Amino acid sequence: MGYHWLKWVTPNQLTLARIVAVPALILLIYLDRPVANVVAFVIFSLAGLTDYVDGDLARHRGEVTRLGRMLDPIADKMLVSAALVMLVAMGHAGAVPTILIILREFAVSGLRQVAALDGVEIPAIKAAKWKTVSQMLATGPLLLNHDPFGIPLEATGRIVLWAATALTLWSGYGYFSAYFQRRAAP
Repeated sequence: MGYHWLKWVTPNQLTLARIVAVPALILLIYLDRPVANVVAFVIFSLAGLTDYVDGDLARHRGEVTRLGRMLDPIADKMLVSAALVMLVAMGHAGAVPTILIILREFAVSGLRQVAALDGVEIPAIKAAKWKTVSQMLATGPLLLNHDPFGIPLEATGRIVLWAATALTLWSGYGYFSAYFQRRAAP
């Protein structure tokens, strides 16, 4: 894919943009007004797109860095977790799936630290990318909770959030399984 239009932007800048978007997203969700919800949805969607573009751009340009490999999943977790926690606080998302998602994120982050100490590298698994996509697909409709055009977006988002939670837990299992398999290997 050509990224000529991004010639002045680095992949790490796109990742940092996702992090910088979080405070604005929190404020907009807190305002809980139809216009603020739409703006929050647009910011969240654009930030979500940078998750795809930054990695693809880094690989395309040969600019994969340790900093980028570290910041990318952190930016994803910050974006999704902040949005979901605020949506729970405003009554637009379920607390249980949100808690399960956040607990999985802590568990996998802790596992990766232990793996690094053990000298075991756990590369990102395919299910983790789908996990992030599913979380973003669930969060989008929840942000538009005023149900424009008579479409029950909040109800749809709540259902998709449970599906995202199942995929999130499954991908967490994948990381733990990969760790124990690599650790047991000679």
